[in-house]
Amino acid sequence: MERTRTVAEAGEAGIIAAIRSAAPSSLNGDDAAVLEATASNSRQVCTTDILVQDRHFSFDYSTPFEVGVKAVSQNFADIQAMGARPTALLLGIATPGDIALETITELARGINDAAMPWGAELVGGDVVKSKDLVLSLTALGELGGPAPALTLDGAGVGHRVIASGPIGYSAAGLDILQHFGSRRAVPQDDEILQELVSWHCAPRLAVGRGTTARAAGASSMTDNSDGLVTDLSAIAERSGVRIDLDRVAIAPDERLLHAAERTGIDPWKWVLTGGEDHTLIGTTDARLPSAYRPIGTVRSLDNEDVNAPFVTIDGVRPTYTSGWESL
Repeated sequence: MERTRTVAEAGEAGIIAAIRSAAPSSLNGDDAAVLEATASNSRQVCTTDILVQDRHFSFDYSTPFEVGVKAVSQNFADIQAMGARPTALLLGIATPGDIALETITELARGINDAAMPWGAELVGGDVVKSKDLVLSLTALGELGGPAPALTLDGAGVGHRVIASGPIGYSAAGLDILQHFGSRRAVPQDDEILQELVSWHCAPRLAVGRGTTARAAGASSMTDNSDGLVTDLSAIAERSGVRIDLDRVAIAPDERLLHAAERTGIDPWKWVLTGGEDHTLIGTTDARLPSAYRPIGTVRSLDNEDVNAPFVTIDGVRPTYTSGWESL
């Protein structure tokens, strides 16, 4: 059997060649990539995220391909949450020299696979040697037309709170992995557990949900990356309002209830505090955008009570309020 080359043996040129082979783009290969605007009156949107091995991902649970998919999803969710369309990616890698080159190739292949449905490409980046494996992915997007971007400060009293995508699946998947101890130990014949684990390891976004919401007149938007209460609190605080969630609308579904039965964990914890679903959540005073569902209403904030919650459920403070902290 042929011995797998390491990144140290491949060198910078070999690593870049492997990445370009796994994620090909005609724009990648010069000093910088030149992107053409595809719509009149368009504006550029950009975002970046850093993923550190054993902090944001673990190869004990995820394959390198899945890590690449996850990196794209969390960046493209931020682009979509502005109502913009993702167009390109830049990848920075800090890597130990003894990591197999195939690991980097599979990361790039996952990035390419997740970007393809959007018509986006990996157009450049950088590689350096490091003690730990760190990925920095920057996503670029395009906001077409004169309508304003979807921001955190547009929620108004009386607006509906809306969501598109699952809530709590990624957190459930992580707890399933930790409960059983490894990916291999999760029962292979339990389709629900396998689905939730996959959602944690490689969440996939539905193409166009952010641009659809903007076109339909949504007033504010973010993605569920740090936890439902945490992320909606950001909208409520920036908008000076309270968001009251409908308990029935956000109740754990049959998948989460099944996982709760297998793990002994309260599924409401996943719904309220679990991030990394990258479900789009926001508000609107217009028609309900396609593929969105109502989950609550924007109410007035009690400005006389300094401890008044920004998010309530049927008017009551949530049982769980914490969320993901990067530091």
